[in-house]
Amino acid sequence: MSTTISREIRLKSRPEGLPRPENFELASVELPEPGPGEVLVRNRWMSVDPYMRGRMMDRKSYVPPFQIGKPLEGHAVGKVVASNNPDFAPGDLVLSMNGWREAFVSNGQDLQKLDTHGLPEEAFLGVAGMPGLTAYAGLLRIGEPKAGETVFVSGAAGAVGSLVCQIAKIKGCRVVGSAGGEAKCAWLKSIGVDETINYKAHPDQRSLMAALKAATPEGVDVYFENVGGDHLVAALDAMNNFGRIPVCGMISGYNDTAPRPGPWNLFNIIGKRLRVQGFIVSDHLDLLPDFMRDLAKWVSEGKVKWQETVEEGIENAPAAFLKLFSGGNTGKMLVKLDKDA
Repeated sequence: MSTTISREIRLKSRPEGLPRPENFELASVELPEPGPGEVLVRNRWMSVDPYMRGRMMDRKSYVPPFQIGKPLEGHAVGKVVASNNPDFAPGDLVLSMNGWREAFVSNGQDLQKLDTHGLPEEAFLGVAGMPGLTAYAGLLRIGEPKAGETVFVSGAAGAVGSLVCQIAKIKGCRVVGSAGGEAKCAWLKSIGVDETINYKAHPDQRSLMAALKAATPEGVDVYFENVGGDHLVAALDAMNNFGRIPVCGMISGYNDTAPRPGPWNLFNIIGKRLRVQGFIVSDHLDLLPDFMRDLAKWVSEGKVKWQETVEEGIENAPAAFLKLFSGGNTGKMLVKLDKDA
């Protein structure tokens, strides 16, 4: 019986604060030929995402924590290379949560056959995948933007934030985006964002608040929250009455080792009658058909563009993940596992 060698990234230890390379380890495993009803999949692309930091902590959450000594998990696009399952044929592209490894054997129940609809396969880890649906559901279902309103997006140059900006423009809104660095702000301008804030030029809370007030003279109606911290303080100060705040993430605090002081102006939620709602994308899977229909239309019309930052090789997956916390990516951070992909 022939075997396939697959390299994988395992969690070696639980990080304290910002994860370090030594929290991960590279290992090799032998995979047997697929048995009855099984398929062998070789991954071509894998995703790294900020939410994975929470799974590295041993705590109760909406997804179980990663286990020490076990391979990490995440979205991946792979190709079936051998099959004993009538639902899959060699050459089929599949989506799975079996990322952080080069190959795996599956009974098919955790695989989704991928129809690319003419899009690049890796787009289904970004603009056409979980980040895209997150942007769509969070902005449209929770933010409820109306034409003429002002939408503020933190983390606007990321995979989720950049699509939020573009959907808001499609819906007739004025859009202000915050990002780290002039290059990212320039890219946001190129996709139609009306005003940008380079938060690295505003290192203190008062400066960021003043920058947002200057960029939104008529106030903010919808704040799409990806960052937290000083961005949330600034947004609460700038919000209009009856504003909406979809809370997608708060990456500024993901690596905190001790609680930081909370926003001092939370009372604005009462006086301005704000609606603040956290959400998880898996609660909104009913929107997936609408999302794919709308996205395909917007892409064909040239209304949606995206960028990707790509690292190559499974051995570089931890470095790709760590770059999410230093601003080392524009758009979706991906790891290319198959040189022929």
